[in-house]
Amino acid sequence: MKPVSNDWRATAILVIAALGLVAGSVLWMLGRPDTAAIVWATGVGPVLAALLVEIVRSLLKGDVGLDIVAALSMSAALLVGEMLAASVVALMYASGTFLERFAEGRARREMSALLTRVPRTATRHTGTALEDVPLDDIAPGDLLLIRQGDVAPVDGTLTSASAVLDQSALTGEAMPVRVSTGQEVMSGVTNAGAAFDLRATRAAADSTFAGIVRLVEAAQASKAPMARMADRWSLMFLAVTVTLATAAWWFTGDPIRAVAVLVIATPCPLILAVPVALVAGLSRAAHFGVLIKGAAPLEALAHITTLILDKTGTLTDGRPQIVSIVPQGVLSQDEVLYFTAALDQGSQHPIAQAIVAAAKARGVTLPVPQAVVESPGEGVAGTVDGRSVVVGGADFVAAQVGSAGPDGAMAKAGSVVVALGVDGKPAGHLIMADALRTGTADLLAGLRRLGVARILLATGDRRAVAEAVTQGLKLDDVHADLTPDGKVALVLAERKTGRVMMVGDGVNDAPALAAADIGVAMGARGAAASAEAADVVLLVDHLDRLLPGIDVAQKASAIALQSVAVGIGLSVVGMVVAALGYLTPVQGAFAQEAIDIAVILNALRALRITPTQVEGPDAGSLPDVRPVQS
Repeated sequence: MKPVSNDWRATAILVIAALGLVAGSVLWMLGRPDTAAIVWATGVGPVLAALLVEIVRSLLKGDVGLDIVAALSMSAALLVGEMLAASVVALMYASGTFLERFAEGRARREMSALLTRVPRTATRHTGTALEDVPLDDIAPGDLLLIRQGDVAPVDGTLTSASAVLDQSALTGEAMPVRVSTGQEVMSGVTNAGAAFDLRATRAAADSTFAGIVRLVEAAQASKAPMARMADRWSLMFLAVTVTLATAAWWFTGDPIRAVAVLVIATPCPLILAVPVALVAGLSRAAHFGVLIKGAAPLEALAHITTLILDKTGTLTDGRPQIVSIVPQGVLSQDEVLYFTAALDQGSQHPIAQAIVAAAKARGVTLPVPQAVVESPGEGVAGTVDGRSVVVGGADFVAAQVGSAGPDGAMAKAGSVVVALGVDGKPAGHLIMADALRTGTADLLAGLRRLGVARILLATGDRRAVAEAVTQGLKLDDVHADLTPDGKVALVLAERKTGRVMMVGDGVNDAPALAAADIGVAMGARGAAASAEAADVVLLVDHLDRLLPGIDVAQKASAIALQSVAVGIGLSVVGMVVAALGYLTPVQGAFAQEAIDIAVILNALRALRITPTQVEGPDAGSLPDVRPVQS
């Protein structure tokens, strides 16, 4: 059964079928059988017409499905005057159509959020004035002002002395990047520092960000539709049905027997039980923080063999964190954090704000700094509790205090050293990094127990950073320095050997999420583009939600398959009984209804699925990052 093109049509068909059956039954009980037959037939007409349209569309695409059995049973019942049987079948079909459309929901929303990440206007220098202009009016050579927090609307080169950029959404690099005059700035990056001027080198339509949008759309268009469970059973069941109905008519000469076979053969265990089980699975998965966008993705999620993970914001928290505090001189660790965080309150740099947040999370009461002077991208100086304090890069602090500070090379790949000087002397330093989430190794082991055979890392970050972060993890391969189209190529290569799930959170992950069999987005803090392109969204910022998500999908699919096997088996028995003349079409319709009730009750067991990996919606949650090391 193929779904109708719009949700309102499925609802309208269901209402018509239900009203026809109920109104006809009331008339029949009032002693007006002829009028009842007309009402039943009238209710069947629109349902059968919509069904025939879907059959024609399917045949034009080369698909032969279960719709044909339902159309044959309704048509045959009408031809031989079994209007009540036809009306019952019509209601069953309409119910299945409605349920399937409900299960699908908004399985694939438009990429409008991806486009709206870049502002619709930009601030352009015009002589000595500034003006807001539409993106389409920006031409190469225009000089633009990018304020703090703004997203670069087009590709360009930096004309200011320096800029601090958050490129995590595009490249996966979690730590802010400092660029200098003349260096390239990609569209889609966020200004994490002071305002700067950008000389446009491309029009908006030709920018890096627009290219990613086109890449996502191309990946979605080329992605083959997932085969539904009902489709995989359709041809076999259709052949059995037509054979039994033909044989009953051929050997007895009684067309009523053939109609009875067709009516009881209406594949409602497939039309109803599968959507019910899968919708119940969708509801149960959402209970554990996993939003699955439809029944087809849930089916595919149950059979994933390869997992590809992004790094920043997925395996890691995606934000700078304090990895270690190293005192120098007389200060303690707590004092190093105290002075650093107190002065950093006067800076809007992402690393400074991360240090302030970490101190407040530990309950540290921070005084208001005085006489704060910031050197953008370098560091900040001021007074804390009457003492002269300077915080920033190792070279910046060393120049301020007049002696050597910490060696910047001592930080591992992907880490940043933040130095502290107090009263003209080196006082210590903090090492900041986008740390691996605690419990990741256990998470990967749990995924392998659920049948995931290959686990890969795919990141736009540098290889040295990727290898440092994943050291000790049992990954099958690490792919670094990947562009968005490089991630798509990796997904397509892995799909040749099995079903692939891609997990990511950035704009640069969106094309790969769209290309994978199942795309999973980290929805709590991830980019809207990745959530739009994905089939599954993790509603909480914990990668471990994959475990109950996959477990629920596997168990819901198993329940659906069980319901189908039992329901089809009972239908075949009923078809044989009808072929032997022991069931009339109306009796066959109600016998099929009894079978439907049984398989639907079994399918509803999916609402009570308890994943073996977790015991409740909050169980098994991973802490954000590794604890601070001294």
